[in-house]
Amino acid sequence: MGAGFTGDERRLGDRILHALELALDQQDLDVCELLGKALETALTRFGGKDAVEHRPMPEPFLAAFDRLDRLRHAKLGGRETVA
Repeated sequence: MGAGFTGDERRLGDRILHALELALDQQDLDVCELLGKALETALTRFGGKDAVEHRPMPEPFLAAFDRLDRLRHAKLGGRETVA
């Protein structure tokens, strides 16, 4: 897990990321799926429907999504869930 929540994070995505990391640590797939969707929504909310993001995804976010994918495969044998 990352450095952990310090309370100084101002962006919603940072706070959701921390909650997702906690859920991943607890291997709570249902909560992870919801938080993963919330994080995706928070990260893509600005710019509009057809906007293209030119900034690279920060490593902590990529790591959390990788962990979520591994948990999904471990718990579901690769079957996707419907949120």
